[in-house]
Amino acid sequence: MIVIRFKLKQQIADLEYREKRRVTLQEIADETGLGRMTLSRMLNHPGTVVRTDVLDKLCKYFGCQVGDLAEHIEEDT
Repeated sequence: MIVIRFKLKQQIADLEYREKRRVTLQEIADETGLGRMTLSRMLNHPGTVVRTDVLDKLCKYFGCQVGDLAEHIEEDT
């Protein structure tokens, strides 16, 4: 099975470290215009389908590249 794993949790942790404050999903949702549930699914449900505009908004928010938000992994079936 092929899966795209989102590294949103790592991006949030890195931002919290840089800014020395807590960053909530609601704050990210408010700043990006994305739904909090979309962000929650990315964090908690492997294989979630995400449109490229979602990745674009998150890349802009975190100041990162797509590869910093997602990685391709192959799981054993």
